[in-house]
Amino acid sequence: MLRCCRHVKGFLKPLAETSRRRRISAPCLSEEHIRRFISENTEVVVGRSLTPEIQLKLFTPNCRFWRERPELWPFTDPYWAIYWPGGQALSRYILDNPGVCRGRAVLDLGSGCGASSIAAKLCYAAHVVASDLDPVSAVVTRLNCELNNVEPPVCVTDDMIGSDPAGFDLILLGDMFYDEALANRLYRWLDRCIETHGTKVLIGDPGRALFEGHDIRRLLHHVAQYELPESVREENYGLISSHVWCYQS
Repeated sequence: MLRCCRHVKGFLKPLAETSRRRRISAPCLSEEHIRRFISENTEVVVGRSLTPEIQLKLFTPNCRFWRERPELWPFTDPYWAIYWPGGQALSRYILDNPGVCRGRAVLDLGSGCGASSIAAKLCYAAHVVASDLDPVSAVVTRLNCELNNVEPPVCVTDDMIGSDPAGFDLILLGDMFYDEALANRLYRWLDRCIETHGTKVLIGDPGRALFEGHDIRRLLHHVAQYELPESVREENYGLISSHVWCYQS
């Protein structure tokens, strides 16, 4: 039962272990069906994050699938259901520094619940694309935009890593350095984005070991640090702060 999983990673692990046995593919379902399912199985969370002004549909202990048998979850792993601390710091930084996004074309890579896209929209970005491989994330992002009375971004499910970023002034990455192979791909691509197009890159991360030990760290300039709320610390194994970094080639 998922009720045994007090922390975020513990919560997602049982779902990951059954992901290969999924019987329902999100693209096979109508958006209306997915919206209804998400609305019935998430809770609107307000004020328990670094961005209390943003409302989000997330998993909480009050939700069925926090404690339900993981094999009953019908989609792929719901990374969009958690407001990760790196994404929180990134969104907070955007809201505190609206000039970062104002009038710019923004790519929110690994957009998850869409919080950073919403922050960019609230700060008058000219164009926002939310990119996440999970099609359910796109539905959740649109739902969360409705909660916050902002126009939804363009949502894409293609793998944008390796693509030509010529159309973007700013790339946002929150908590994306959790896998070594992914981190290496990001490193090569981001370096190329900056070198060929002068793209600005902002990264939010709470100090995870893989990120701290990766070669990319030597190219980053620290721009902000935020102390995490107590509830977020408990959900993330006691991480106490989250940071924003600017990529410099």
